[in-house]
Amino acid sequence: MKDVQSAVDQLGASLAHPVLVEDARHRPIWWSAQGQVDGTRMRTILQHEVEPAARAVVARLGLARARGPVRTPAAPEADMLPRWCVPLRSGRELLGYLWVLDGDETVTEQHLPQIVACADLAASYLAQSPMTSAGRVRRRAALLARLAAGPDDNAARDLIALEELDPLVTVVVNAPRAGNGAEAGWPLRGDMSVHASPPPGAAATSGPPLPLAQLHLAVRRASLTRQVIRAGAVLARPSFDALGSWHLIASAPADLAVADIHPGAEVLVRQRRPDLMITARTVLDYGGDIAKAAAQLHIHRTTLYYRLDRIEALTGVSLKTGPERDDLHMALRLAAFRLADAPGARSGRPAS
Repeated sequence: MKDVQSAVDQLGASLAHPVLVEDARHRPIWWSAQGQVDGTRMRTILQHEVEPAARAVVARLGLARARGPVRTPAAPEADMLPRWCVPLRSGRELLGYLWVLDGDETVTEQHLPQIVACADLAASYLAQSPMTSAGRVRRRAALLARLAAGPDDNAARDLIALEELDPLVTVVVNAPRAGNGAEAGWPLRGDMSVHASPPPGAAATSGPPLPLAQLHLAVRRASLTRQVIRAGAVLARPSFDALGSWHLIASAPADLAVADIHPGAEVLVRQRRPDLMITARTVLDYGGDIAKAAAQLHIHRTTLYYRLDRIEALTGVSLKTGPERDDLHMALRLAAFRLADAPGARSGRPAS
């Protein structure tokens, strides 16, 4: 810590301007005492807080996304003088900021190499420093979010180092989030959980384990499986590797319309009540077995026969013997899958 403080003091003395290093939440860590200061710097150091107006300036200028030094203008509404800002990073992860106040605007680009050198030293220290429990959780969550969004080898390496994992670690994803305690895994947005190094044969929504760097693929598989289940699929187990023919539904291109498979499905979906759509799905799921379908729907056979007549009149398909049953069945599944894209949407299956 003394090495970074010494570097900050030396930079401040060399520039004859105040230098401040903050963490990513704008809490001060190191600072120098040279030169003119403004209200935001005083409050940051003395009160360990940054007012909303100053945070708004940081957000408006996109400083958290900057990849190098940024010259920021004065912001009187936030009591901020002109300054230089260098985001501190480890890979793509934001660790904090180095600020050089420049009220007289005499710090120029020729001074940037020594400013960046000090920022790199501070970033290296922050990246290697032991974390508090809360800091560790925040950093893990940030790395998981990056891995869930897409391939990111740097994030995978950082997470392996942070959690001291086997470099060949594999992961699965559960949706909804699994359990409590040691089995709860790491939380992800969307009510999901990530589980590293799952035991052999462990059931997971995303199916078999994948390398950590492919977490985004496990997240997609878990999301699709959950959507299939919302659509009313009856699976041997709630897992991606148990989808069977539902894989065809889950992988259908977005430009494939339900009516392209069979227009009758769209007619049933548009009905004011879902009874006919649910009935058609159930009868087709049971291969035309009227007794089993009536029991599943909790209706009398007479009611079921009435609905079958209505379905045939609307779609032109006989669910007992019609040659277009397979097309209608697949179209109804696709319709239910797309309706299930949002939680709480109706599916093509009755509640059980």
